[in-house]
Amino acid sequence: MATVSILPISDPKGEKSYRALAGDKHSEGKTAGQALDALTAQLGEIEFSAIVLIQSFQPDSLFGAEQKKRLSELMYLWRLTRDQDQELSINQQQELDQLVEAELRAATARTSILMQS
Repeated sequence: MATVSILPISDPKGEKSYRALAGDKHSEGKTAGQALDALTAQLGEIEFSAIVLIQSFQPDSLFGAEQKKRLSELMYLWRLTRDQDQELSINQQQELDQLVEAELRAATARTSILMQS
């Protein structure tokens, strides 16, 4: 079974959408459900089963407001550069990778807390 992550993304205007990731596959949608549907179509699995946890995506003690803001900024830049067949600077890519990893750790911790309660 594939592990799927769905992350909220915002452009500089504050418009929110969602990005679903599983391995080397990814999709985007106006809602988390649209992003997930588009991703599952790419996975090509005959039967897809999942447990879905929906987070409020608000800053918390595990991943704060400044981190969320910077992650959104870097994701926006990443998409712009990708669409222009370019890459982020090494420093920007490293910062983005670190923030994605930090958000993943925070999501894992939130899930663990939910499972314990």
